[in-house]
Amino acid sequence: MIGKQIARNVGFLSVPLLLASVALWAQAPPGGGGQQPNMPSQQPTSPTPGSPGMNPGTAPTAQSFGDQAFVTKALEGGDAEVQLGQLAQEKSQSNDVKQLAQKMVSDHSQMSEKWFKPIAKELGVSEPKGPSKKDKKLIEKLQGLSGAQFDTEYIQAMAKDHKQDLKDFQNEAQAAQDPNVKQVAQQGQKVISQHLQLIEQIAQNHNVPIEGKSKEVSSTQ
Repeated sequence: MIGKQIARNVGFLSVPLLLASVALWAQAPPGGGGQQPNMPSQQPTSPTPGSPGMNPGTAPTAQSFGDQAFVTKALEGGDAEVQLGQLAQEKSQSNDVKQLAQKMVSDHSQMSEKWFKPIAKELGVSEPKGPSKKDKKLIEKLQGLSGAQFDTEYIQAMAKDHKQDLKDFQNEAQAAQDPNVKQVAQQGQKVISQHLQLIEQIAQNHNVPIEGKSKEVSSTQ
């Protein structure tokens, strides 16, 4: 137990360095509080008549439905990340986990409000009422945990979710029909990749096993 604590304290020193590297792509909000995701230099513009997926005279295609499904899933996932982050800020006893949770709340809130909600409106997609059923079960599970057990489950959940999200964003960046969806998918995968690196570093600090590691983190060890 003591050995684990020493390893945790030593690994803890590298977290601020990784947080600092993440700050290279993050920008401060107007009020100056917390880091925000690096938004595109230009906000997604409204598609002009005839744009893929937005022409009233064109029947929806399989991919246009795919774009809509991606936006819906991104909004659900964002809500889950925010609620889980808020829960972690309350229940975790580790400073680095609390910092991670704060970043999840900040970044995913910004992504939902500035990116996905406007696009959902353009595509005629109804905003989901909170997280998916699967994520709600995870939230309920974590509500019953505390201390190191909570940290372990939260870190593992974040690693798993962000790995899947990264795949989804990468696929959508390639396959999206709507140009605005393609743009946010490309930008979003950069943010999620940075999140994943931070999560994996914290997992190492806490001796939390996770499946695989991103190349960026593995190469720096």
